[in-house]
Amino acid sequence: MKLKFVFILASLLFSALSAAAPRVIHLDEYNGYFAAKETLASLPAGEYTFVVTNKAGKVVGFQLQDQKTHKQLDMFPLEVGETRSTTVTIGKNGFRYRCPINPTPWYDVDVR
Repeated sequence: MKLKFVFILASLLFSALSAAAPRVIHLDEYNGYFAAKETLASLPAGEYTFVVTNKAGKVVGFQLQDQKTHKQLDMFPLEVGETRSTTVTIGKNGFRYRCPINPTPWYDVDVR
């Protein structure tokens, strides 16, 4: 009985810690496009860490906005080979991202 209680308590604690951690989205930026390592479909609203790596062979940038209001969530340049990350809260409006230096199309991502 005692072991069962410890197991349930440990499971609840692990669930609480997992829920508090931001989800991570890895994006590799190439010449004119991004490649996402994770599936960007059916994402829930919440806190996300975007890890962006420059694989373009030249200076590029990352711009992240609210999909509906276009409010800037973050924007930064990336040197050749550089990886940078940013943690933001994504609401029900979803988000969109692009490179403002080496123009890429906007990538629109809906959330649930």
